[in-house]
Amino acid sequence: MARLQVRGELESVLDWSYEPTHPSLRTLYERAKSAQWSAEHDIDWSIEVPFGEPLPETSWFSVAAFSSSPLARGGKPMWDMFQWELQSWMVSQFLHGEQGALVVAGRLAATMPDLESKYCAASQAVDEARHAEVFSRYLRENVPEPYPISPSLRTLLTDILGDERWDVTALGMQILVEALAMAAFRLADRTFHDGLIRSIVRLVARDEARHVSFGVLSLEGIYGELTAAELAEREELVLEGAALMRRRFLLEDVWERLEVDTAEGVTFAAGHELMVAYRQAIFARVVTSLGRIGLMTPAVHDGLSKLDLLGYSSGRAAAVGLGARR
Repeated sequence: MARLQVRGELESVLDWSYEPTHPSLRTLYERAKSAQWSAEHDIDWSIEVPFGEPLPETSWFSVAAFSSSPLARGGKPMWDMFQWELQSWMVSQFLHGEQGALVVAGRLAATMPDLESKYCAASQAVDEARHAEVFSRYLRENVPEPYPISPSLRTLLTDILGDERWDVTALGMQILVEALAMAAFRLADRTFHDGLIRSIVRLVARDEARHVSFGVLSLEGIYGELTAAELAEREELVLEGAALMRRRFLLEDVWERLEVDTAEGVTFAAGHELMVAYRQAIFARVVTSLGRIGLMTPAVHDGLSKLDLLGYSSGRAAAVGLGARR
C-alpha cells in the first residue's frame, strides 16, 4: 500500500492560439505568481510542537461531545489523546490529498483545451508541491506515527485519475477535494493545537482558495450544454465522491489506533450533532461551488441531503472542530 498506480488514457492538448481569451483566468494566474511563498523561509520551523501533552480546557461544545462519546470512559487524558490523534490524522490526509492534487494539476495542464487554463494548472502544480513539502516535513519532524491514506480518499483519487475527461478530473479534484480541503484548513486554523501547523494551514488555505476559483471558472457553463445522460454521470460522480468523503470523516482509523471499538466510534461520529455539524461546515464550500457551476441539481441536492451534508449552521462552526480553543 506504499504506492498508488492508476492506469488510464490521457489525451494531451496543445493550443496554438496565444491571444488572451479568458481574462478571469489570466487574473487568477497573475495572483498565483505574486502569491508564492517559501516552505523554507516563510515558516518558522523552530516553533515547538508538544505532541501528546495535556491540552487546555476546550469549548463547552466539544466537552459536551466528549462526555457522550466512547472516549469518556478514559477521562480527559483520553480526550487529549483523541485531539492530538485527530490532528495527526487530518494533517496526514492533507499530505496525501496534496500529492494527489499535484498529480491532477499536471494532468489538467496536459488535457485542458486552452492555454490560460494550462497556465493556472501549472501554477497550481507548483503550489501543491510546496504543500506536500510542508505537510511532509511537519509530520516527519513532529508526529511519532502519521497515518496512511484513508481508503475513501484512495478510492476517490483512483476514480479521478482513472477518467480521461478533463472536466471530470477537474470536478473531482477542484470542486470536491480542494473545496473540502480549503474549508478544513480554515477550521484547522482555529482548532489545531500548536502554532506551527496553524501557521502552515493559513498559508495553504490562501493557495487553495485560488484552486477552487480555478475549478469554478473552468467549469462554469459546461454542464448546461451536456446531454441528460452526460449530466447524470457528473451527478453520480459528485454523490459518490461526497459519500466517500463523508465516510472518511467517520474516523475509523483514529478509533482503531485509540483502541476504541470501531463500530461504536463510527456510530458516534455518524450521529452526534456536533460531528454532523462539522461535516456540514466543511462541505458548505463544496455546495457553494457546485451551485456556481450549475451542478446543484435536484438529484445532487437530494443526494447530499440524504448524506446529511446540507444545513450548515455558522453558529456552531468553531465548535465542531472538536478541539476548539477558547
